[in-house]
Amino acid sequence: MSQKKWYQMSAQEVSQAWQTDPVQGLSSDEGRKRQGEHGLNELSEGDKVSPITLFLNQFKDFMVLVLMGATLISGLLGEYLDAITIVAIIIMNGILGFVQEFRAERSLRALKELSAPHAKVLRDGTVCQIPARELVPGDVVLLESGDRVPADVRFIETNGVYIEESALTGESVPVAKQTELLGADEIPLGDQRNLGFMGTMMTRGTARGIVVRTGMETEMGKIADLIQNTESMETPLQHRLEQLGKILIMVALGLTVMVVVAGIMHGQPPYGMFLAGVSLAVAAIPEGLPAIVTIALALGVQRMIQRKAIVRKLPSVETLGCASVICSDKTGTLTQNKMTVTHLWLGGNLMEVSGDGYDPQGDIVYRGESVDIRKNQMLRRMLQVSVLCNNASLFEEESEGKKKKGKEEAAPVWSIKGDPTEGALVVLGAKAGITAESLDGLYRRVAEMPFDSERKRMSVIVEHQGGQMVCTKGAPDVLLAHCSYVLWDDKVIPFTPTLKQKVMAANEGMAKNALRVLGLAYRDMKQGERSDSTLEVENNLVFVGLTGMIDPPRREVRDAIVKCKRAGIKTVMITGDHQTTAEAIAKQLGIIPPDGLVLNGGQLSQLTDEELDDKADNIYVYARVSPEHKLRIVKSLQRKGHVVAMTGDGVNDAPAIKAADIGIAMGISGTDVSKEASALVLSDDNFATIVAAIEEGRGIYENIRKFIRYLLASNVGEILTMFLAMMAGLPLPLVPIQILWVNLVTDGLPAMALGVDQAEKDLMQQKPRGAKENIFARRLGWKIISRGVLIGICTLAAFWLALQENPDSASHLVKAQTVAFATLVMAQLIHVFDCRSSRSIFHRNPLQNRYLVLAVISSLLLVLAVLYTPQLQPIFKTVPLNLRDWIVVLVFAGIPTFLMGIGSVLQNPSKRKSVKYGGGSAKPAVR
Repeated sequence: MSQKKWYQMSAQEVSQAWQTDPVQGLSSDEGRKRQGEHGLNELSEGDKVSPITLFLNQFKDFMVLVLMGATLISGLLGEYLDAITIVAIIIMNGILGFVQEFRAERSLRALKELSAPHAKVLRDGTVCQIPARELVPGDVVLLESGDRVPADVRFIETNGVYIEESALTGESVPVAKQTELLGADEIPLGDQRNLGFMGTMMTRGTARGIVVRTGMETEMGKIADLIQNTESMETPLQHRLEQLGKILIMVALGLTVMVVVAGIMHGQPPYGMFLAGVSLAVAAIPEGLPAIVTIALALGVQRMIQRKAIVRKLPSVETLGCASVICSDKTGTLTQNKMTVTHLWLGGNLMEVSGDGYDPQGDIVYRGESVDIRKNQMLRRMLQVSVLCNNASLFEEESEGKKKKGKEEAAPVWSIKGDPTEGALVVLGAKAGITAESLDGLYRRVAEMPFDSERKRMSVIVEHQGGQMVCTKGAPDVLLAHCSYVLWDDKVIPFTPTLKQKVMAANEGMAKNALRVLGLAYRDMKQGERSDSTLEVENNLVFVGLTGMIDPPRREVRDAIVKCKRAGIKTVMITGDHQTTAEAIAKQLGIIPPDGLVLNGGQLSQLTDEELDDKADNIYVYARVSPEHKLRIVKSLQRKGHVVAMTGDGVNDAPAIKAADIGIAMGISGTDVSKEASALVLSDDNFATIVAAIEEGRGIYENIRKFIRYLLASNVGEILTMFLAMMAGLPLPLVPIQILWVNLVTDGLPAMALGVDQAEKDLMQQKPRGAKENIFARRLGWKIISRGVLIGICTLAAFWLALQENPDSASHLVKAQTVAFATLVMAQLIHVFDCRSSRSIFHRNPLQNRYLVLAVISSLLLVLAVLYTPQLQPIFKTVPLNLRDWIVVLVFAGIPTFLMGIGSVLQNPSKRKSVKYGGGSAKPAVR
């Protein structure tokens, strides 16, 4: 029965289907019986995973297993400090992962909070209040303004009912409800006007309805099911780190075995070679990688907080850096979610209204000049009617204080109480100084004929010193039928067919620009005229003019979309609003290119997944869509190879937010459900903040690549030094303790400083990297191998040169090893500055990153301490070096960077071109 289309059934048919009496309701016994059959009216949370299981799951990752192996090896070597460091890293990562995963699964609990806690219901013929979770299908519920709809209901009686459904459907204004059946076969959720949905809010009127769906059968329940069954995507960073870990362990172990075998074959003692091989294995496995990545992401999170973005999951910062498509909700994300009057039409003239949102600051402008309301009686009458025929109110709240000149000033925040459409008219009047308070002494309301979906108009009768006046507002086509006169050139004249055609033409022109148009009219009542007859009161009206209103785009969004295009990122609008409105807003914001497509929910439903995939790259606006549609769109884009960021603020956005590669929720207007399902929350609800997040994400990923480049090139240099020496039959150029010291000190601090390096200037002029891009792409693998080879050869050359002074002396072997040790360290410390740029060391100021400069100085001091502190020399098998030795060390250490820099200059690579991404395919390209 739950699969029936309730909107196609009459109220009587629904009553019969559920065997309920619309007047008496169900009996208490029947209610208990049905509760046993249908269960409680609540949303299930699915299978729960215990916190202990969640925590243990954090240690199944391949890289974590590699680190555990490194811990064991370090312990066997007696390097307990190294082992303790690795264990601390493993535990820290486990705790972070547990906290993130535990918090992410709270979205369904937030969804449950949207259900009404209590409901007024008819049981045994009397009105009683019961917990909403005890509602059953067939219950007759009573609703009034301010109530939250407790289940999905079919209305059987309505009185001026409007319901706020934006969190569920994306509709930007409250929806009028009715009782008549709807005959169409497939009707979008937002157009099912005789149904009320769980979790939505009554903004006006009273209603009686029959519960037709409860719990997980409701539309809200369907969303809960989508969230439960939507798998969170593995982030590109997680994928690449796992890939890197597997590569490193295989390469490191393979080369280590080769070094050990080669050494033994050339007469080196097996035990010494085993220790050297294990040391090389520990050095080659970058146990600092997770720590550096975590630190880089954590610092990125702190910078994001300063830029109004709150990161709930650390990898999400990096994921944004490779986003190729941003799917954005319209209402409250691209727009202000505040209905605003932007145009007026009266007396044949079109005027513009400035100002943002509910702030009563703004002007009414005609042909570039402000209109003086004291000199324009027609405009004054229009604004009076707007404010008098109105039940909304404008009020000022206190926002966070802003400190200025030592004193704290409160910035005004304006809000509307009542219907958003009426609120827009109140703000319009306030901009010209006409408010309900200013009219109180002149006019007193004596009667009201409320607005409803059938009449499509509202009238009030006000009393003033000269008598009584009717003020009416409503749909222009309906209102014109009740008007006999028109206010034109400050005169009341007969409303001729010609003038009516002009009004309708103006109405059509405003509607084409996605404006919601209301007509305004009035008339003075005759003395003794009855005010209780709607037909008489609302006839022979004087038409005043038209108001055009819209939920306007945010000021900063257009510039943000332009930046996205330059960065090779496609912006797609996905909304539950009407197609005309969505298309108009998208054109204002520059989202749709000349050849871009707009698709509505009905058209989307008719497409197969394959057909949608074929069109997806050319569709820029999806209108009148359902939560299932949003999820389908995200998955289609992902199948096309895109990394998808999904923004939104409503419950209806939550499944798609969770399914996207990066889910972004609005912090101010967003529901708890959307926030808990997201990875990133914008604390200022500003679409432009996403651009800052993308820049931060790209920078962090590039810094991770810098760290990998530095660390692995250094490791290749270390392994190659040992390997070539063994193949050439030379003594060990480095002893095990020296290898571990290089790994612990020289690699760690500079690598950490690279993790917070400044981004290159043209970072946001590039296309996003491909979703499947290898971590070693864009010649990073070549840079690592070539630099590692040069470091290894130069270190071995310095060792061989020092050894030639007296190759038969044991003391000279120690000195040669010290020279090799110092050369390797200095080559790495010089190389770290080269890693800051994708071009060469000469491209960027080496002193720009002060943390890197301090890290290099610290590492250098620690190495000098090993060389020149008598107590440490026996431990690290070193001797002091003289000036000649240091000249040799610095020359050979500088050769790799010098050669690579010269090669880069000689190649004279052209500057990477900026992206001009204006439409069409949004496929990410590898830089």
